[in-house]
Amino acid sequence: MDESLDNKIDSALKPISDSITNFIFDSFSLMGSDVPYIVCWLLIASLFFTFYFNFLNIRFFKRAIKVALGKYDDPSHPGEITHFQSFTAAMSGTIGLGNIAGVAVAISIGGPGAMLWMILTAFFGMTLKFVEVSLGHKYRVIHKDGTVSGGAIRYLSKGLSDKGFPRLGSFLALFFAICCIGGSFGGGNMFQANQAFQQIVEATGGDNSPLYGKGWLGGTIFAIIVGFIIIGGIKSIGKVTERLVPFMGIVYVVSCLLIILSNFEQIPDALFKVFQSAFSFDATTGGVLGSMIAGVKRAVFSNESGIGSAPIAYAPAKSDNHLNTGLMSLLSPVVDTVIVCSMTAMTIIITGVYQDNDGIQGVELTSRAFESYFSWFPSILAVAITLFAISTLITWSYYGLRCWTYIFGLSSVSKYSFKLIFLSFTIIGSSMNLGSVINFSDSMIFAMSLPNIIGLYFLSSGIKDDLKKIKL
Repeated sequence: MDESLDNKIDSALKPISDSITNFIFDSFSLMGSDVPYIVCWLLIASLFFTFYFNFLNIRFFKRAIKVALGKYDDPSHPGEITHFQSFTAAMSGTIGLGNIAGVAVAISIGGPGAMLWMILTAFFGMTLKFVEVSLGHKYRVIHKDGTVSGGAIRYLSKGLSDKGFPRLGSFLALFFAICCIGGSFGGGNMFQANQAFQQIVEATGGDNSPLYGKGWLGGTIFAIIVGFIIIGGIKSIGKVTERLVPFMGIVYVVSCLLIILSNFEQIPDALFKVFQSAFSFDATTGGVLGSMIAGVKRAVFSNESGIGSAPIAYAPAKSDNHLNTGLMSLLSPVVDTVIVCSMTAMTIIITGVYQDNDGIQGVELTSRAFESYFSWFPSILAVAITLFAISTLITWSYYGLRCWTYIFGLSSVSKYSFKLIFLSFTIIGSSMNLGSVINFSDSMIFAMSLPNIIGLYFLSSGIKDDLKKIKL
């Protein structure tokens, strides 16, 4: 096997990827920029729920921290894992290459101003996350063996049925499940494996690396590692993520801070560039709309507010109060986008690598930013990115599995067939180029928001009533 095999795999799958992408990201023109309808769909929902719940993301932020720290934990409560384990499991699905490669893509396309739009999107996305996670926990199903199934598939089917719309609920749940399975293969799998392998190649010599053109080999190794972890289900995933996520997050943020603080005098200028670019009319980045669209797309892809994936990870939390679980999820967009993505963005902006990037994008651009100060850092970044990728892979395997079993049942054959297919896509993802992978990743994950947000509009009034009835 060699590079020609990688090219054949990419050529075979690219037409399918492009067709799905063109459908999901259909757009309209506004002031010279293409605005995807799906981005407006998510933005409107974020704004609506923030005002509908009277800026709950600010009012209950302190309680969110208390829930995450275990103040309301009780081993006797129904569920499989602790609040913190569910939080880290969800975070391992969001803190990943979207924070490293995705941010670089946003700045390359929309300029430094994309950082500001990412932060604003995350702020309004907090309440959207709260609603979907609360509903996912409220309508979860606890099976006879103690395992839990939750998330959008459950509140769409059961919640809408309770509202008198059983057929609509069944259709939306099925549509969501199909999209989620596709998303688990794409953004939660192929994109992660692809970018992790590219960084390993970069750290071992780039075009001269002995691994160059051998994406299938890197993908096979990732598949073996992930395969051993996902066999144990959510309990195994929770035990891994509660240790791995804090560790890799701290290591990465500290690395960014080393560069940012060593250039302390450049911080004001970098912030000026962010605000100037966010509201400029520079044609090279598409002006205000170009910067906004790039930032919003990467923020949503990174923290997944409104997508409906996170409720699947939060549903197994041991709790008798679905609102507590929902409030804890307010922290997710803050940690993921406001902190980690901003650290990446500031590092890229301060080093200036985005201005003369020689056509490179994604993780390679972020790597070049670090390398400009630490020549040895690409090797460290390769390890960090591999850990990020593995953590995201294992969480998205769980997301996809919950939706797969919703469609095909809970039999052992069903479970293991999904895991085998999932691991096969890990190998495929490592063998495709970034353009094809990122387009397919974005389209499948964004498609999940279509049925999910429809359900949120129908069911959010119930959560508002619960806030009045349940003492917090």
